[in-house]
Amino acid sequence: MVKAYAAKVLDFAIKRGYLQTNPFAYVNMPATAKKEIVTDEEVENFYTREQLIEFLSCLEKESNYKAYVLFHLLAFSCMRKGEALALTWNDLNFKTNEIRINKGIARGKDNKLYVKSTKTGTVRTIKMDDKTMAILKDWKKKQKQDYLALGYNTMQPKQLVFSNDKNEYLQPTKTRKWILHVQEKYNLGTITTHGLRHTHCSLLFEAGASLKEVQERLGHSDVQTTMNIYTHVTKKAKEEAINKFATFMSI
Repeated sequence: MVKAYAAKVLDFAIKRGYLQTNPFAYVNMPATAKKEIVTDEEVENFYTREQLIEFLSCLEKESNYKAYVLFHLLAFSCMRKGEALALTWNDLNFKTNEIRINKGIARGKDNKLYVKSTKTGTVRTIKMDDKTMAILKDWKKKQKQDYLALGYNTMQPKQLVFSNDKNEYLQPTKTRKWILHVQEKYNLGTITTHGLRHTHCSLLFEAGASLKEVQERLGHSDVQTTMNIYTHVTKKAKEEAINKFATFMSI
């Protein structure tokens, strides 16, 4: 607002001949982090613990190991899809079991994909479990073999963890095709790729993680976004509790 007002003042000075150019035309204001808005529909877009285990088990049976690794990572890291697709191997630390999330991919001019900052503009480092990191390590070896056959050297410093057959950014729409395939083939419950993020969040709360821990892991700029999911999970837990009691008391 201040910039806009000052620019108008200088525009007036240009009209009067006191200035030739407006220096404010070359000033870029820092981007304001956008708040994530989570609707009820988005919140309900998740698997239970048992459903997630079944989903990953079915996916592992398929020949698309890249899809298995990607969906497993999303479910166990709570990363946004764009963040996962922008990951390079140097973002992973196999010694400390950590992943640094500092960018994402987005669609820009002429439908081209490009790298940008994370949705909230912040960088976060998350801890990962041993199994997920072992799966990623296996994928790194397999990727090296598979892409060498395609003529690509994946041992470059900024090699993408997940790339297409041309070793370029994977189209974000590809994951929808992959997830629908396994859901339909094995008659599983339907959630979106983004639903794996809500799944992780829900299961974190069920496992006893604090609100602050979950907020930091998800990279939410506003705690209210995390609270929206927390409220839904607690409501679901209360409903399950009374249903268990009713079943127990059935005569």
